[in-house]
Amino acid sequence: MMKPRLIILMTSILSLLAACSFDSGAGSITQQQLLKRLSEGEKTLILDVRTGGEYAQGYIPGAMHIDHREIESRIHEIKTYKDKTVVVYCLTGMRASMVEANLIEAGFSKVFHLQGDWSGWQAAGLPFTEPKEKSAQL
Repeated sequence: MMKPRLIILMTSILSLLAACSFDSGAGSITQQQLLKRLSEGEKTLILDVRTGGEYAQGYIPGAMHIDHREIESRIHEIKTYKDKTVVVYCLTGMRASMVEANLIEAGFSKVFHLQGDWSGWQAAGLPFTEPKEKSAQL
């Protein structure tokens, strides 16, 4: 028979795992589908919701950065995309899912989650933009 502490621990772990699979209600888009849409000239907002430090290490070309913690106060900056495609990504998916839910709640109608997020983009060897190098200190 399991001890009560072990049961509580297992329940907590399962709850955390369930939280990590948060369903935002957004659609899903593959890396190749995104690249095709961009090459066809479709007006698409690529929204990087990682932290500033993560974004500064590289990002998908053309991506706009809004830290996931700032989306509610900065959503006005992207309101022109309410009826256009918005593709959201973070490092592995959890933060993007939270932002997607916020966007959908705010009336954005074409919100997609980038499959694989930034980790998948890098693993696939796809192009990315690196920040300009800082000038050497004297």
